[in-house]
Order: sequence, then C-alpha cells, then structure tokens
Amino acid sequence: MARKNYYDAFNVVPLGLREQLRQTRVVIRNWHALAWDTEEKLKKKRSVDKRGAKSDEAYAREVLGELTNTKNFVVINDEAHHAWRIPAGAKLSREEKKDAEEATIWIGGLDRLNHARSIQTVYDFSATPFTPSGKNSASENLFGWIISDFGLTEAIESGLVKTPRVVIRDDGQLSGDYKSKFYHLYNEPEVKGALNKKGAAEAEALPPLIENAYALLGKDWRETAQKWRDAGIRVPPVMISVANQTETAARIKHAFDRCHILIPELCNAEKTLHIDSTTVELDESLRIIVDTIGIVGKRGEQIQHVISVGMLSEGWNAHTVTHIMGLRAFSSQLLCEQVVGRGLRRTSYDLDENGFFTPEHVNIFGVPFAFMPHESPADSEVKVSAPKQRIQPLAERAEFAIRFPNVLRIESKFKPVLKLDLNKVAPLTLNAYDTREIAEPAPVIEGRHDVTRLAEIDLEKIYSQVRLQSSIFRATLDIFRQIQTHWNGDLNALFTQLVPVVEDFINSDKLAISPPMFGLDGKRRRVLVRLNVATVVNHLAPFIQQENVESYELMVDTHQPIISTGDMKAWDTSKPYVHTAKSHINFCVCDSRWESTTALHFDRSPHVIAWVKNDHLGFEIPYIFNGGGHKYRPDFVVKLSNDEMLVIETKGEEEQKDKVKREALREWVRAVNQHSGFGRWHTEPAVSKRPDDIPEILAKAIRQPNAR
Repeated sequence: MARKNYYDAFNVVPLGLREQLRQTRVVIRNWHALAWDTEEKLKKKRSVDKRGAKSDEAYAREVLGELTNTKNFVVINDEAHHAWRIPAGAKLSREEKKDAEEATIWIGGLDRLNHARSIQTVYDFSATPFTPSGKNSASENLFGWIISDFGLTEAIESGLVKTPRVVIRDDGQLSGDYKSKFYHLYNEPEVKGALNKKGAAEAEALPPLIENAYALLGKDWRETAQKWRDAGIRVPPVMISVANQTETAARIKHAFDRCHILIPELCNAEKTLHIDSTTVELDESLRIIVDTIGIVGKRGEQIQHVISVGMLSEGWNAHTVTHIMGLRAFSSQLLCEQVVGRGLRRTSYDLDENGFFTPEHVNIFGVPFAFMPHESPADSEVKVSAPKQRIQPLAERAEFAIRFPNVLRIESKFKPVLKLDLNKVAPLTLNAYDTREIAEPAPVIEGRHDVTRLAEIDLEKIYSQVRLQSSIFRATLDIFRQIQTHWNGDLNALFTQLVPVVEDFINSDKLAISPPMFGLDGKRRRVLVRLNVATVVNHLAPFIQQENVESYELMVDTHQPIISTGDMKAWDTSKPYVHTAKSHINFCVCDSRWESTTALHFDRSPHVIAWVKNDHLGFEIPYIFNGGGHKYRPDFVVKLSNDEMLVIETKGEEEQKDKVKREALREWVRAVNQHSGFGRWHTEPAVSKRPDDIPEILAKAIRQPNAR
C-alpha cells in the first residue's frame, strides 16, 4: 500500500488483515477511460484511419491493463449517481441528455467488460443516490437498486461529520417566508437581480445585504482563527464562497482584495483562492493548491478563503472548512448537500469520555439546508469548536524513537503434563452485589415505560437447580478452547487434565464471595459462581498458561515486522496536551491531569532515555475476555537507562478486565524476550496508582532489571 492512504489514516483495516489486503490487485479508471467509438461514430470521422470499432476483447484489454487476464472481478463505482441505465424511450431535457451521455459511457463500458471477462459483482457508492428534480430530498427519485442507505442526515446525527449550523433568525426584517434573509441570500430580490447581471465588472459593488452577511460570518471566522493561533495551529480555518457565475466570483474577490469587507484579516489576496468550474481543469498548479488546503508544508497550507463558481470537486479532502457562504440558487436539497458537504469533513475523530465524537460545526449563510437542531438547548451558551493541535513525530528528535515488534499473535507450546500450584494463583473475589438476582421489567406503552404493570423475575426459585459441577464443566470447556490450538498432544488428555485443575480452584479459598455471609449459603454461592463463570475463566486461564507454557513463537507482520514512533501518521486533536522533551512525538495528548504529571516525570527522570504515549501508534496486545477477542493498548512505553523497555499503565482502581490485560502483556513480554530480536523488555509491567509514584517505579525497574 502507498504510504499515504485512508486505510492508515483512519485505521480502516486491522493490522492482522493488512496482509490479505496487500494481496489484492486494483486498477483505478476514470469513467472517461471507458469511452468507446461505435460504428456510427467511426463512419462520421473524417480520417484516413478506417479501422472498425474495437471488439469487446480488445476493449477489455485496453481498459483492464495489467488485469487483462482476470475474470470474475469486482467493480466498485465511486460517485455512482453518475452511472445508471437509461430507460428505453425516455424523454430527456438538454441537461439530462448531458448526464445521460456520461451514464451511457459508464454503464455501457461495464457491459462490454462483463461480456468479455464476466464481472462478479458491482458495488455502487454515492452520497446522493438520486436524480435532482428540484424538489426536497425526501421527494427525490431514489435509485431503485439501493440496498443500504446511510444518508447525510444520519451521518450528522451520528457525529461522523461536522454538524452544519444554518442561520434561521436575526434582528433585522424577515424574508417573505418569515425566515432570516441570510437563510437563502440569493432568493432575496435585492440580491438575485444584482448577482444575475450579465457582464458586470469585477469592481461593481456587492449588494449591502451580502457585505453585511460577510461581516457577520467573517467576524465568527476571525474569532475561530484567533483560537486556532492561540493553540499553535499552523493552518487557518477556511471559508468557502460558492457563487452563481464567474462575474459574481470576480466581484467577491475584488471586494475582499480591496478590503470592502469589514474583516481585514480575511482581506488577504495571497491567502484567497479564486477558482471556477473550468480553471481547475486548465491549471494543474492551481489544482495542487486546491487539493492541499489545510495541509502543513504544502502549497495550500495558508489558504483561508476559497471563492468558487462550481461545487468544488467531489471528494475534496479539506478538513479545515469552518464557514460557508452560498450565493447562488439552490433548487433542491441535493445541491444544498453538495455545497454543505464540502465543509463537513471532521478535523478530529477523538472520542470524549462517553465514547462519542466531540461535536464539530460548520457555520453556513445562504444555503437553505434542511434545518438540523443544535446539540445544545436553545437557552444554553453556544460552544465554539475547540481548535485542533497537530500531533506528529519530529525529525529533529529521531534519537528518541521507540520501536516495538508488530506482533499479530503468539503461538504457545504447552508442556505435555498440566499442573497448577494454587499458591501461585492470585485470589479472586466475586461481589454478590455485582450480580443482579432480581429484575422488574415494565412494558413499553406508546413509547413510555408503564411502571404500573411491573413484573418480577427472581433467581431465588432456581437456586436449588444449580449444580456446582456444571459450572466446573463450563469453565473447563472455556479454558480448553483457549488452549487446544496450542496443544500438540491428545485433546482428550488435555480436557481430562484441566478438569481437576479448575475444580481445585473453584473449591478452594482462592475463590471468595463478598460479603462473606453470601458465601456461607451454599445455594447462593453456586448461583454466583454459575453466573460468573466467565470471570473465573478470565482469572484462572492466564495462571494455567503461565505455569505450563514451554516456549513461545512470535507471529509478526511480514510486511512491517517493526513499528516505530516515526511511522505514526500525523493527526489532529482538541484534547488537552503537554509539551515533551524526551519523546519522538511533539506533544503528549492527556486523558487526565494524572497523565500530564506522568509525562513531566518521564522528561525529568535520569532513568529515562526516551518515552512515548501509546496513542495512534498501533501498539496492541491481543487478549481474550468473556470469551471474546480484544485489543489492549498500554498507556506508555519507556526506554530505561539500562536499555530495557518498560511498559507503564496509569490506573486507579483495577477491575477484572485490567488484570486479564496485564497478564496478556506479561505473556507478550515473555515471548518477545524469548525471541531476543526486539530488545530487552522488563518482564513485569508497571502500574502507576498515584500521580507521584512514577519516580519510584522507574527507580525500582532499574534496581531489578529483567527479573525472570
């Protein structure tokens, strides 16, 4: 795969599946490449070349290129609303005929490829899978072959994109339909006539209502830009102006260049880009600027205002758009979505403490997009989107680079005879209050819970039906499934040996019940064990493996066996962060004040050569919890002054899942150290339980190096 791609940027494909992805062969073609000449077209040509139309075989060889010998391939149509089969005898308008020609070339080309090579499946992808009709999006003619619909409204509501904020009220006179005149500027009489004036000179003034709108929108842009600068963000927020015609775009550019707009920071000709629907095709250098807006170190880095006649290209990748001004007709919601969509790409995909995307917004004047209510109540203070900070490795700090093996899985070889010393097994306490024994469901009537019709489910009636032996059998079976793929001997022998090991643990005082009085009730204890078998398995299985594994074999990614901090893709965040000194990464993004203190200790400690927070690095430890596969991402990796690598976790109270993670990490370290090709790793991962215990943890790791 290329070094810069969305699979890496958005972590679309897990590391364990990337090897399969690399085995695919892909040919990318623009729809223009599917064009062919019919016999009728060839006869009209005035040329000495009188060759006939290409056969399907010749056409397939030309289009497929290196895949010319491939059959039964898959086709992915991107922006597939441009590709459809035209009904026979359909009457089309002039504009529809233009679209139909493109659709005919696209679909007709696929027909020829199918005839010559057989297409297995065609997948159509489009954000707007319907033909514009001048009606609301709900009334549009959706394509009949849609099998999955996740439209723009769903994307906004789920937080996958920014939330558009449309002007609906101001303190001036309302429009004829009792809305703010900023809602659909172009429709206002004093604006529509002025913007449709043919041959208007670029120096002709814009209508006062438009300048008023730019002053308000520009003021908000300026405040956003200041917040970004205060946060040290090197690129500015971007405003987009979409005009109805070339003359209008030129007048807008002139107004800003001459500081006719009240926001001087926006009136910077060098940071304003003026394009229209044809310029990008004619000027390659201008296209490069358009494609790199908001990207540090690229030609479009400092662009802060884009004035466009067209919609900008589909798939435009700018993430820094914060404001949009629409100065054209919007006859359908499709057109609104196309314009608004240019500003909806998020700048960050960080999750908040509740596991949701942090809200991001784009403020819009003049585009009558279907109203989306703001996340906050109407009477609450409107929050401005927090500025973003770019997180990235620094070339000048390469000496602090940290590397670790890219382990896909660990193969364990077990001893032929299993044993378990219970004295080496940590105690496990099952809290009776964590187990729900009574439930009271209520029916839902007219969307509400009817609390007058509660039912009761009580486990007490089945206490006597629960047998402890069934719990032992289930726990044994679950552990057996975890081990069987690593067992070289007879599987029956494995199961037979596991049963007494599990039984001894469950019947021992290593398994306690809290409060103790619940454990004295034999029936209740059996129920608690039965309802917590997964907890027992999660606790016991690592101790069985630790004592009985003979050797390990690392399975690393063959394409990228080692991951380095230098491989991290730059990303943006609005979370709190602190500066770093001994880290390859420029900032440490903190999920708590505790982590910021930890970062300070790392930088100041004489025992630390280099360190990094494991954020967007891809350092993951696979583990099993409650029967399912999970990935554990430790908090910090530290290179100690004795050249050992130490993994450190900051954790207050530990839950059972945390203990399972820690044991998986211990196994990972044992396997890596046994391999001996990826440096020495401290065998006991450190857990910081207080912000001030880091110095002692580091000193202890130096005093007790690689204790085995």
